[in-house]
Amino acid sequence: MTDPSEYFTPDPQPAAAATMRRRLSIGLPATAGDREKRFSLTPEAVGVLTDRGYEVRIESGASATIHYADTDYMRQGACVTSRGESLQADIVITLGTLTLPDLRAMKRGAMLLTMLSSVTAGSDTVRELMKRNIVALAIDLIGDPEGHTPFADILNEIDGRAAIAIASSMLASPAHGKGILLGGVAGIIPCEVLILGAGIAGRAAAASALGLGASVRMLDNDVYRLRRAAELPGCCVATSVMHPRVLENALRTADVIINTPMERPCTIDSHQVDLMKRGVIIMNLARNEGAPLCHAIPEIDITAADTLRAVPRGTRVCYTGPGNAVPRTAAMALSNTFLWLLRDIIGCDGAVNTVKMLPGVQRAVVTFLGKPVNCRAAEKAGMRAIDITLLLSCS
Repeated sequence: MTDPSEYFTPDPQPAAAATMRRRLSIGLPATAGDREKRFSLTPEAVGVLTDRGYEVRIESGASATIHYADTDYMRQGACVTSRGESLQADIVITLGTLTLPDLRAMKRGAMLLTMLSSVTAGSDTVRELMKRNIVALAIDLIGDPEGHTPFADILNEIDGRAAIAIASSMLASPAHGKGILLGGVAGIIPCEVLILGAGIAGRAAAASALGLGASVRMLDNDVYRLRRAAELPGCCVATSVMHPRVLENALRTADVIINTPMERPCTIDSHQVDLMKRGVIIMNLARNEGAPLCHAIPEIDITAADTLRAVPRGTRVCYTGPGNAVPRTAAMALSNTFLWLLRDIIGCDGAVNTVKMLPGVQRAVVTFLGKPVNCRAAEKAGMRAIDITLLLSCS
């Protein structure tokens, strides 16, 4: 009988080896104040993160603005904690402005993902971020390999569509508008919507307004952006460069004015305000893009778009932040974008490596290694911005 050992020779097999890595924590504090209603992550997105090995800490009641309960996040593996514990995470995500006590509660060297306007809200905010060596990233400046800004683009698109939805509702309401339909009916001329800016927000607003049957005019100084807007499938937008006389004529007849982000922000003076119809509805989507529309004009009442209130008939009102009126839509859209960003961050193993290895993230850094690297933040703090490549070469 043949010996089985002649046919079967033991072959060494590779054994799986694992290195212990500390579990990365993500903090989701509630937005302070009543101005910001949007939230960063839905329970479904939190479930994806916990499955990937993240520890997610959410402040109790933080998701109330998007109508999710704490238990919805707990079912997905999140830890419902106090505000202080959520701020002690390795990565803190918030769309609102953090107070100085909030910043002092954060872990030294942590990463903060927020909006540029929230970071540059005051000089004390920037200085406290530098003092605590926090790597602050402005998500609205983060780019992808194709040169797009996914966070800013999705927020602008939501703002554009929400602005038209809110304006249509206000026009139809006797308390807030004229009690008329935006698109009119047979035999009645539809309302005219004037859109300043042909970017993503402007094109989204135009698509929604046209869908409701309105007459749409779009002005911008960038001819190529206007061409892209005019080439949209089924688009019937009347486009023009922003010549002063063209702008004044458009202001005279517009029932709704939508101001969107542009390279050179549009500011309307008191003379141009006098040309507007009484009861015109103004939506300013570019309040943080340089000088706001209708800046410091007594004739314009500025209020938040998500806070509807009765206004005197014939009053000209400028509404801001229409995206806050649809915070759950914003949360769902932002969740998709945060998932790919956090996946890349965990792959880089640390805040400093993230900035080094991801060029799109590098452009969005506001404070790094205790120094201001964003011009706007540095100006706010009364300092000079430092080239981030110099800091990276020394780290």
